Amino acid sequence: MGDTEKLEVRDPARVERIGAHSHIRGLGLDDVLEARAVSQGMVGQKEARRAAGIVVQMVREGKIAGRCILLAGEPSSGKTAIAVAMAQALGTETPFTSMSGSEIYSLEMGKTEALSQALRKSIGVRIKEETEIIEGEVVEIQIDRPASGTGQKIGKVTLKTTEMETNYDLGNKIIECFMKEKIQAGDIITIDKASGKVSKLGRSFTRSRDYDATGAQTRFVQCPEGELQKRKEVVHTVTLHEIDVINSRTHGFLALFSGDTGEIKQEVRDQINSKVSEWREEGKAEINPGVLFLDEAHMLDIECFSYLNRALEQDMAPLVIMATNRGITRIRGTNYQSPHGIPIDLLDRMIIIRTVPYTEDEMKEILKIRCEEEDCQMNPDALTILSKIATQTSLRYAIQLITTSNLVSRRRKAPEVTTADVKKVYELFLDEQRSSRILKEFQDEYLFNEINEAIPQSAMETN
Repeated sequence: MGDTEKLEVRDPARVERIGAHSHIRGLGLDDVLEARAVSQGMVGQKEARRAAGIVVQMVREGKIAGRCILLAGEPSSGKTAIAVAMAQALGTETPFTSMSGSEIYSLEMGKTEALSQALRKSIGVRIKEETEIIEGEVVEIQIDRPASGTGQKIGKVTLKTTEMETNYDLGNKIIECFMKEKIQAGDIITIDKASGKVSKLGRSFTRSRDYDATGAQTRFVQCPEGELQKRKEVVHTVTLHEIDVINSRTHGFLALFSGDTGEIKQEVRDQINSKVSEWREEGKAEINPGVLFLDEAHMLDIECFSYLNRALEQDMAPLVIMATNRGITRIRGTNYQSPHGIPIDLLDRMIIIRTVPYTEDEMKEILKIRCEEEDCQMNPDALTILSKIATQTSLRYAIQLITTSNLVSRRRKAPEVTTADVKKVYELFLDEQRSSRILKEFQDEYLFNEINEAIPQSAMETN
């Protein structure tokens, strides 16, 4: 054969967006909540991670609803990373809502309404109900199609458990479900009598000899015991915000998909709160307080802070985690200064977790993890230079250079990123310090030169 073109087959699971914190899998704690040096994508920040682990444990036990946590530290010290790690540690069962403090000003609704919806998105409701189901192993299926090809299909199915066997007539809707799920003899199925939904649980162990024919992905389960018809408790998990939308819009449930949420009247929320409280007393529902993460908390104004103060006192309130990199600064909407730009009365409610700047070794380890996440093979010398750049500039800037240097190395078909690639992209892309230095040097050549205007002494003292 002559030269053949090499086809690259990409794994669909790997074709995904790599986010800034996609490498984080959890807080990296052991069984006694001690932070490991490097684990689950987390590096350093041992004290902050241990404190976050205690908070996660309290959330799981339902003992910290209505509280407020503040992650405070310098830029690029891992505040958002810790919040993402907490979300990963809590799992999908606990509602976790994340938003930036600046988002509330860009939404087409009031500031307090945006916060109210975010809070209620972070409160889960587990609604319990009993339903009648038929559960058994399929022994035989008979489906008769009309000779004309049109009209209603007629069918019968024989189901059995370890103790009994029964024949059932199938309607057209159930037959369609059987065909959609590709039900065949030997499958263990459940049929919801109320809705007619058919679910395939797997293949019976008595059909395990068919393993080679069914494939490795086939799940084998035991044949059910007892009666075919059973009463089963089903749990539906929704958020309070989803209940609000369904009950306040003419489109109902479809409003969740169309994005037509808008502002919701307080009367609707009050009615829903009283109904959920009634369900709790009757044992039909449980409240699952989740987490609301507010990044850039200093962007909130005094109106938002006052609303949060009141909202945290309510019976159904989630855990609120805020993050900020501000020191003593002005509270937005006032002329008063306060630590982190947050009012003192709200700070008094908070548990504050401090993050500290990363050391050079920790930065090097983070950059190494990011290289693995982005499938970038980097020379050890290049990684050392990149960690020094991170120390002199910022960790965020160094992480940006990983992707760009990887592209440069791929252009020259090199197997790994070298020091020359890192130096080249360092020259091409400026960091904040070099950009500021150039601006000061060539300020006269730019438009709107205001550097020589009189600037108040208090405004100049920014460091």
